[in-house]
Amino acid sequence: MAGLDIDGVGLVYRGVDGRETVALDGLTLHVAAGESVCLIGPSGCGKSSLLELIAGLRAPTSGRIRVGEHEVAGPRRGTGYIPQGGGLLPWRDALGNAALGLVVQHVARAEREAAAAAALARVGLGDRARSYPAELSGGMRQRLALARCLAAQCDVILADEPFSALDALTREQMQAVVLELWRAIGYTQVMVTHSVEEACWLGQRVVVWTAGPGRVSAIVDNPDVGTDGWRSSAGFAARCARVRALLDEAARGGTGPGS
Repeated sequence: MAGLDIDGVGLVYRGVDGRETVALDGLTLHVAAGESVCLIGPSGCGKSSLLELIAGLRAPTSGRIRVGEHEVAGPRRGTGYIPQGGGLLPWRDALGNAALGLVVQHVARAEREAAAAAALARVGLGDRARSYPAELSGGMRQRLALARCLAAQCDVILADEPFSALDALTREQMQAVVLELWRAIGYTQVMVTHSVEEACWLGQRVVVWTAGPGRVSAIVDNPDVGTDGWRSSAGFAARCARVRALLDEAARGGTGPGS
């Protein structure tokens, strides 16, 4: 598994009106190999931009990002990226979508279809291989997006608000799926979310951001992730309250210490 080192990263882009916007400013963060980290903060603070930088889809204006031993200079074979909405191709069936990363890697058809079928089975879609995204429920589409990463044997998975469009029950079911897979496989996981409860349920650390330009305001250690009864415990409620307080502080322009 590969860890992430984000060192002094800045991102400036020019809008359609010609004005420069500072999306990220001097962002530094280390994610250990096999760790699950959730990023939470106001809309527009650069969280999604950071995932794109880690995925190698765009380059930082300053600073550097390393995945494992190598600096990110473009898309990396072992990094899976789940954008908002899942990024599924509507003209490909579930098997074809799950195999997409392997197509890009020029894996032979028989091998990639076998890997895709195994990944679909692992996320509970083994019987929907020939269904198209439009024929799947919201939760199934998110399972399919995850299966695409599993089929490619990604050791880093980046997810941008993957469950934001789901109803509450389906969202909790998908959180359970993600938690189970991460614990079983041990890949490095970075997830953007706007849900405090989701962050405290899935992230071993919760990184609270300031409003744009994006900086780390506080980091909350959350070592109880995955333990029995965590979600219904008093400790979980207290952790969520702590994150909410830090979000309120960041919104007012303050920065708090990690806890």
